[in-house]
Amino acid sequence: MPLEYIPRRIVCLQPSATVILAAIGELGRVVACTKYCADVVPEVAHSSRIILADSWTANAGQIIAAQPDLVIAAVPYQERAVSEILRASARFLGLAPRSLTDIYTDIATIAGVVGASDRGDTLIASMLHEVEEVRIKSGPCARPRVFCEEWGKPLITSQPWVAELVAAAGGTFVGEPGRQTPADEVLIADPEIIIAAWCGAGDRVPLEKIVADRGWQKTSAARAGRVFCIRDEFLNTPAPTLLQGLATLAFAIHPELFPRTKGIRQMAAVPTSTLPNPAA
Repeated sequence: MPLEYIPRRIVCLQPSATVILAAIGELGRVVACTKYCADVVPEVAHSSRIILADSWTANAGQIIAAQPDLVIAAVPYQERAVSEILRASARFLGLAPRSLTDIYTDIATIAGVVGASDRGDTLIASMLHEVEEVRIKSGPCARPRVFCEEWGKPLITSQPWVAELVAAAGGTFVGEPGRQTPADEVLIADPEIIIAAWCGAGDRVPLEKIVADRGWQKTSAARAGRVFCIRDEFLNTPAPTLLQGLATLAFAIHPELFPRTKGIRQMAAVPTSTLPNPAA
């Protein structure tokens, strides 16, 4: 690609884009990003980069002040947010991945835009290889039922790419990915493993409280103590960060095969209900 067409000043309103650019050695082009980008690419917090609003709360004035020649954001967004992005009058690349294939496509697209297609291809090949290695290692094992949630109120199951990672790690994903799900429906499905990775919550999901509040104490997962919090960015950032999520899922699902890794916390004890006792 001719150099004049390669963006030199990129604004990332989506952490996954910042992760991808860092992974292909092009973080130097990022002149502004969000505070959430620093959660997955810590070096941006210790630099002169501008910190601005994200894809959901975009502000045209902030974007214009960064003088970008490319803005990368996520869709779907709120109508006001997309209007703000378009008002900035910079080239705009919108990402809307659902599957692992979509994520690989996003990596190839971003790498191509910055003239680093070869490095993008290498990164994709590395991710494919790592996912396949985990799939092969877990293949002969039993496949326990795994419920993963990306938000607690309302209760929303994790995205389709998480369902694919669960399958690769040797589990059976419970429910419909990305759907609001009643707690009673999860209780009936009786998952053997429960994973909570709430957007924006880091590793602070109150596991004992959600099990008690939802009446999940009698699920197979709670009775066996197999209720886990996985760091938000490991499962909810559609980028190479997902390999860290895969490692934590693999440990949660098959600890006899995979080592404990960072970013996962296990419920300490089965809690009693915090709901009022009707007989009291």
